[in-house]
Amino acid sequence: MTTKPNNLLTTKPSPLTTMVVFLILCILGFYAFHFPHTPPHSNNTSTFQNLFLSSSSNSTISSYLRTLTMHPHLAGTKPNSDTANFVLNHFISLNLKTHTTSYNVLLSYPLHSSLSMHFNDGSSSNLGLTEPGSSGSDMVHAYHAYSPSGSVYAKAVFVNYGRDRDYRAVGVSIKGCIVIVRKGGGLGRNTVVEKAEENGAVAVLVYNDENDTWRNGFERGHVMKGVGDPLSPGWGSVEGSEKLSLDDNEVLKRFPKIPSMPLSAHVADAVLSSLGVTPLPLEWRTTLRAKGINHVGPGPTMLNFTYLGEKKMATIQNVFAVIKGSEEPDRHVLLGNHRDAWTYGAVDPSSGTAALLDIARRYSILLHSGWKPRRTIVLCSWDAEEFGMIGSTEWVEQNLINLGSKAVAYLNVDCAVQGPGFFVGSTPQLDSLILEITKKVKDPDSKGVSVYASWAAANGGNNIQRLGRVDSDFAPFVQHAGVPSIDIYYGKDFPVYHTAFDSYNWMAEYADPFFQRHVAVTGIWGLLALRLADDSILPFNYLSYANELRELKLVETSGQFVDMKRRAMNDRLMLAEKGFLDGDGLKGKQWFKHLVFGPPNDAEKLDFFPGIADSMTRSTGTSERERLAEIQREIWRVTRAIQRATFALRGEFT
Repeated sequence: MTTKPNNLLTTKPSPLTTMVVFLILCILGFYAFHFPHTPPHSNNTSTFQNLFLSSSSNSTISSYLRTLTMHPHLAGTKPNSDTANFVLNHFISLNLKTHTTSYNVLLSYPLHSSLSMHFNDGSSSNLGLTEPGSSGSDMVHAYHAYSPSGSVYAKAVFVNYGRDRDYRAVGVSIKGCIVIVRKGGGLGRNTVVEKAEENGAVAVLVYNDENDTWRNGFERGHVMKGVGDPLSPGWGSVEGSEKLSLDDNEVLKRFPKIPSMPLSAHVADAVLSSLGVTPLPLEWRTTLRAKGINHVGPGPTMLNFTYLGEKKMATIQNVFAVIKGSEEPDRHVLLGNHRDAWTYGAVDPSSGTAALLDIARRYSILLHSGWKPRRTIVLCSWDAEEFGMIGSTEWVEQNLINLGSKAVAYLNVDCAVQGPGFFVGSTPQLDSLILEITKKVKDPDSKGVSVYASWAAANGGNNIQRLGRVDSDFAPFVQHAGVPSIDIYYGKDFPVYHTAFDSYNWMAEYADPFFQRHVAVTGIWGLLALRLADDSILPFNYLSYANELRELKLVETSGQFVDMKRRAMNDRLMLAEKGFLDGDGLKGKQWFKHLVFGPPNDAEKLDFFPGIADSMTRSTGTSERERLAEIQREIWRVTRAIQRATFALRGEFT
């Protein structure tokens, strides 16, 4: 990165710079004028926070995890439904108000796969595609969800990480070949397959060689583009709602056009060691020759690869526990973790699920001790995250209007514990709160110090990541609904990710033998929620978020409180109107967003529902079938708008 000279003292500031400085000064003045002596929380609140920390139990978390990981629990299967019931019954046993929300969504499962190598001498070798000990169990075979079915007989080519520069470096034509790709290089699975397709490959096989100890693991995952149910893009896939057809262009563009599947490093070794023809590019040799790779192909080995899968509708279920706020019940602090797993899911996601269950237990202790949160706390157990954040995305889309006005923050934990070291990501207004909370929680690996101190020492500073990724349930909250969010975990990554080896035994032996890292994550997660739920003034620091001044409307001094019921009703009435807006606007008149009142092309036909009116009168360049399909789409848009407004008026989440 080139460093530019500092011209602040010699260059006239731009209007944009002047405006940013002005906004920051406004915020500083706002804070100084309104809240010069306001404590962050009362002594009584501190007492409950201390009680929360002192009620931790590593053995309890361990027992939760053992129960959660007794069986694989893939989304859309009975074992996953059983896991949902276990979470639901746990919440009920604590006398928490609970409910579930179901969605009918498109998932993807394998039916058959095979891979064999064929050599010049006429011999062949069948390659095993299951982990040791997993055959005969109810564990799903290794596959890429949403991969198309296909059968290919072609030469193999190794393309390193499958990046653009790797395809340039390989120096051979990929057209008509099966490419072998190793995990890494910053690309997601969908992008790896997409780039292979762009370069003319007919299939993709992906392996993970990042750890030499677990070379027999197959890393499952999905290859769909985007998040959420592909048949209901932008709206919740509830029973009776609109569903796009599988041959709709909007659906088809979500899926790859060439088949793919994961390989273990062990199986990949057999293929890669048989390649010849073209030597390994010079820039790859330092790391790859040590792994026994000397040539990239194409061939002479031929691969016979078959994958047969099915896409089918399945019911998924989100589970919720709600602790109603005593003073601002219409403001919600949400804690979320997904429940579904590719296999046993001890790390991903059951370490987070165990932490969520323990937070529920500890909050129950606080409730029995007289605690009443100021704001409502919602514990969320999401389904079908592994298929593209489907459970959380459908819920966010269904509750978008309410989230926009009522969600204080979303706190996500996916893999609570992967190994050593604290990691966190957030939207910037929550940075200061994270630093405060980590000073209160004991470090699980160093005696007598806080998580904050060890975190700072290990990373050369308290580095907080940003949430631009699309790899966990915070994505729809941040990137679609604009809700302030945090994502917490211990351990940068782990070698048994999405494999059959992600078991309770692996967790207890390698990632967290004494479950103290689980205790630390649970403590941080729970305390963050307590502060966000109980502080009289929300603990947001917007000095680095000047363009979000509108959020400060939530903050009032003690002399300015208005009647909560009246404020809540006014909020609902105001927000209901916004429910009729659509981000895409009217066709050909995108500035007009209102789907009930707006300027139709022919006011004599219909003076309301302008989108429907326009589609009824539009005839140029469209067939009757296309016109009727467009009318139906406009009717569905209006239907969803009315539903959004209804949810906003009702003032409750689904």
